[in-house]
Amino acid sequence: MTDKIIFEKIILATHNQGKIREFSRLFAPLGVEIIASHTLNLEEPEETGSSFSDNALLKARAACKSTGLPALADDSGLAVTALNGAPGIYSARWAEQQDGQKDFIKAMTKLHDALADSPDRSAAFVAVLALVTPERQEHLFEGRAEGEIIWPPRGDQGFGYDPVFVPHGDTKTFAEMSATEKQIFSHRAKAFNALREALFI
Repeated sequence: MTDKIIFEKIILATHNQGKIREFSRLFAPLGVEIIASHTLNLEEPEETGSSFSDNALLKARAACKSTGLPALADDSGLAVTALNGAPGIYSARWAEQQDGQKDFIKAMTKLHDALADSPDRSAAFVAVLALVTPERQEHLFEGRAEGEIIWPPRGDQGFGYDPVFVPHGDTKTFAEMSATEKQIFSHRAKAFNALREALFI
């Protein structure tokens, strides 16, 4: 355990249960308690930014302002080379339904249809973490997981586009990996490691 913990509690600005589990697991060795914003009934601000960094900062600033506590937000998505980086910051929106729920089977099918017969299946999961403190300090950290899009989807672990993404260096999709296996490649884990090294070690 590090001896330079600077926060005892951090608000995690997300309603995504998969992200809550992942960040809680990542922060546990640091002795930092993660409080999910939905448990405080905080509304999610509209993501109006033009980049992952913009949207992550927007969410972290809103959570910090509402609670007076340090707030962490993640903005992440899948950037597919043959689609000029799409769906990118719109990755979650590709899964939106009329009732406000998200259907990632629909999103993965849309991705498959958009790629059509393209021979280029390269893609990257990108994550940007924004940490905003009550003292108005702002920190940004980026992580990337390079890999390939496969079809049909495989695996029932993970969340989002995990069933159609195989990272370079493995043959399993993210959805076929255990949490420990995924952490080796995870874009979110890489961004977190950069955060940890900068602020906690």
